[in-house]
Amino acid sequence: MLLLGIDLGTSSVKVAVVDGATRQTLATAQYPDTERDIISLQPGWAEQSPERWWEDVKMAIKKVNQTGRYNKNDIGAIGISYQMHGLVLLDKDGGVLRNSIIWCDSRAVPYGARAFEALGTTYCLQHLLNAPGNFTAAKLAWVKEKEPDVFEKTDKILLPGDFIAQRLTGTVTTTPSALSEGIFWDFKSNALSGAVMDYFGFDREHIPEVKDVFTTHGNLSKAVADELSLNEGIPVSYKAGDQPNNALSLNVFEPGDVAATAGTSGVIYGVSDQLTYDAQSRVNGFAHVNHSKDRTRIGVLLCLNGTGILNRWIKNMTGNTGYSQMNELAASVKPGSEGLLVLPFGNGAERVLNNRIIGAHIRYIDLNKHSNAHMIRAGQEGIAFSFRYGLDIMRSNGMEPAVIKAGHTNMFLSPVFTEAFVNATAVPVELYDCDGSTGAALGAGIGSGYFSDTADAFKKQEVLNSVQPAQTRLYDDLYGKWKQLLDKELQQVAV
Repeated sequence: MLLLGIDLGTSSVKVAVVDGATRQTLATAQYPDTERDIISLQPGWAEQSPERWWEDVKMAIKKVNQTGRYNKNDIGAIGISYQMHGLVLLDKDGGVLRNSIIWCDSRAVPYGARAFEALGTTYCLQHLLNAPGNFTAAKLAWVKEKEPDVFEKTDKILLPGDFIAQRLTGTVTTTPSALSEGIFWDFKSNALSGAVMDYFGFDREHIPEVKDVFTTHGNLSKAVADELSLNEGIPVSYKAGDQPNNALSLNVFEPGDVAATAGTSGVIYGVSDQLTYDAQSRVNGFAHVNHSKDRTRIGVLLCLNGTGILNRWIKNMTGNTGYSQMNELAASVKPGSEGLLVLPFGNGAERVLNNRIIGAHIRYIDLNKHSNAHMIRAGQEGIAFSFRYGLDIMRSNGMEPAVIKAGHTNMFLSPVFTEAFVNATAVPVELYDCDGSTGAALGAGIGSGYFSDTADAFKKQEVLNSVQPAQTRLYDDLYGKWKQLLDKELQQVAV
């Protein structure tokens, strides 16, 4: 059987078709070829069109089918990975009521802060594992107050992956994992949080049917099947946020396993068997894909908004035509970028910085010495140092990774970034040939029952490369200088 994986990212949609028998990826496609923009109507706002997502998903599937590398009639299950924390509102006819307020939008921070105070620190951290912050529930509270007409017409509240599954099948469902990332889920009662719903004044009927991550979330409708030249009735048997899904793609399921990704945003994601939380909610805990009432599996997530998006900004500003060219230029400069420092925090409120917005900073420019190559390297080093900053917070909460797994994609394609990441964190990195779309495909195989369990799905996975720390003392000194700059900027911005 063939498995179709859909990865709904911020920049584009990627799909993959995987042979379930061999676990090999037969074909992949991305749409659009250029990176999709974020709509920012006001400072700190970030939106995208769900209908645009849906068109991109269809175009990506049509594109991968056109490769001719497989028989599309053999596709037997569909899995979905999606950008986390977004808010999609549907009316009673299934129509989209407004643009999605996506993960890096900051407008809901005050709503989450008031909820944290009203619901209490103990309840929020012990039951929700997080402060409400600017997650999905707080975003909905903003809509309720600022756009009451939209809120009044709302029939269902969806996460982005729930929306894509609804468009594929006509069926509306969600999962404990999705609800937990939206801060709707009570881990103590293993149910929708009545306290959150009541505080914000949300109707429980707004929440779709809650189903397991690995199960049938509907079957491909005839109209969509005909449009995409696929068989009617294919089950959508898996859907998960991009970071839990990235962990799945790397076979990260059990306590102590740790994954990382460095796409538009950057994440370190470790699995715990405890209902763990950070007292300041700088790192967050969500239900992992294999979490259940009887088997606690919490994904402890460090998120950095300004990762690949900073690298893209530098690419545009320096006039480079591609990331491989940038990586070559970065490698031509020595570690430390001859004193140039970059703080990559220019993509909204950073939870790791207590939801402060400090902006991105480029400091200590020497007009006689620094070139585009220095800028590129300093940007990649700054991103690596922000990972170290967040990992130190995770370490203070008991997460001590012996190794970090990552896909050989996005910024981990850069030897300079990978070297800086490994040496700044002092943790080896194992690189694998996988990405979100292949992970979603394998998840579909698990959810459909094609694979007997998760171990069966990943029994043929192999390490591409293992990168060991070699210059930790040098990078520790460089990180110290970078952190001094960050601390100085943080002192000027109130929590």
